[in-house]
Amino acid sequence: MTESSLVRFRAVVEGALAHLESRRQEVNDLNVFPVADGDTGDNMALTLRACLAEVDQLAQEGGERTIDEIGRDEIVGRVARAALLGARGNSGVILSQLIRGAAEELISRPGELVDPVLIGAAMARAADHGYSSVREPAEGTILTVMREMASRIATELAHMPDPRLGPCASSDDQNAAIADILERAIVAGEESVRRGPELLSVLRDAGVVDAGGYGVTIIFAGIVAALRGSEGPPLEHHHAPARRHAPEEHSSSTYRYCTNFAVIGAGLERSRFAGPLEAIGDSVLIVGDEHTIKVHVHTDEPQAATAIFAGAGEVSRLDVADMHEQVEQRAGRLLSRCGALAVCAGDGMRRLFASLGAEVLDGGATLNPSTYELLAAIHAVPAEEVVVLPNSPNVIMAAERAAELAEKTVHVVASRSQQAGLSAAVALVPDRAAAENAQAMTDALVQLRIGSVAPAAREDVHGRFGVGEAVGFVEDEIIAWGEPGPTLQAVLRSLSRDAELVTCIAGDGAPLDHDGVRALASDAVELEIEDGGQPAYWWLLSAE
Repeated sequence: MTESSLVRFRAVVEGALAHLESRRQEVNDLNVFPVADGDTGDNMALTLRACLAEVDQLAQEGGERTIDEIGRDEIVGRVARAALLGARGNSGVILSQLIRGAAEELISRPGELVDPVLIGAAMARAADHGYSSVREPAEGTILTVMREMASRIATELAHMPDPRLGPCASSDDQNAAIADILERAIVAGEESVRRGPELLSVLRDAGVVDAGGYGVTIIFAGIVAALRGSEGPPLEHHHAPARRHAPEEHSSSTYRYCTNFAVIGAGLERSRFAGPLEAIGDSVLIVGDEHTIKVHVHTDEPQAATAIFAGAGEVSRLDVADMHEQVEQRAGRLLSRCGALAVCAGDGMRRLFASLGAEVLDGGATLNPSTYELLAAIHAVPAEEVVVLPNSPNVIMAAERAAELAEKTVHVVASRSQQAGLSAAVALVPDRAAAENAQAMTDALVQLRIGSVAPAAREDVHGRFGVGEAVGFVEDEIIAWGEPGPTLQAVLRSLSRDAELVTCIAGDGAPLDHDGVRALASDAVELEIEDGGQPAYWWLLSAE
């Protein structure tokens, strides 16, 4: 496919979704308006996933055709419809309407180069479309944020000597110009998000900003990142305050079910369905056109909502969520006083840490996340205070720096391996202060001896082993080498001295199965075997 194909367009949509996914739970926990059901991030992500899937479908159908050959009207029209049909919840439906408004502006200007001027017009139309889709729009929400972002672009364009791009502008010039104007809009969006609680008392009382408004700034930051091929502009983190007791959250109603569905037909008049829906519920949204509409309503009678459209068209994509259950789940996430963050690698490792109540940060094959990644992960832990388990000597300094920068109370426990971190995580008590948890974890590490077996990455300078042969460690000392079985047995024997329990965690590509490992262990010690899936190490071991 050429550079004028859907590749660039897809990268923008994918960048927006990736950024939102990285903070999705953070957005969920901010969600208190109109109902504290904790799913705003999920719903906005569903809308973007539907858009991305439609772009992929277009690419598959289009083959080698360029955007001009496919037609901008077909592309944006189909993506806007996909957003509509994929939307769920207030936030998802409103986001679909912002996308639709922008799409309509792009369709109305065939052949015009997408530049800062057209972006400004599309954002202004998106904001207008968003407001018109809501019967009683509230200020301080995603609508306000989008309007003020569009307004900032209009102001910036008015002061630019030459905001248009010429017909000979390269793709790089186009990306740079759009990214620059959007970054300025994001600044206005962040200001609007912070001001939201002044405009909406529900947010102020709950001590949060609007989840949807925050979500849309994250989406635009992802777009800028994709356009620049970088991490994108840094955004302030916003977190719901942790609660020691379940909060009395705001609710727009006592209705139980968030009900969403599509209706496909002919001559659909949205206005005639609003009254009947409001008679059985609230938070009514009916968006779309005369052929396809999306319906959102909070009600105790989902079947009655769909029955209103009997004879009007075909009802499909029915989605019903229990908001009472969602509110309880959100409240539960925010009850902990102290949480733990563990840096790890391997699917099994992530599961093991999660089973002990720790949040996990994927450190990659080198187990070496940046300070920024650690800081973001600390803020995402749903607790007032956090204990960090670096699980590598290379991560300890970055973790300590992240702890200094964090707005939360953070303690770093100097765990130097993943198996040590797992033993420490057992000591986590969520109702206890981070300082107490950190001390208990540190005490657990003192009682621990660790070992490992890994394939040699290079030949030993002393000629003891070659590349790919097993190398066994106890603490940092090499004690055995050669074939995997005898090497593991030597490590097990060393760790078993004066130990009651030895834990062995199998990594990716471990050459012995669990029965083979058990056959090497002493009967005098209890052996636990887990699957960690960690790279680089065949087995990670600890003895208590």
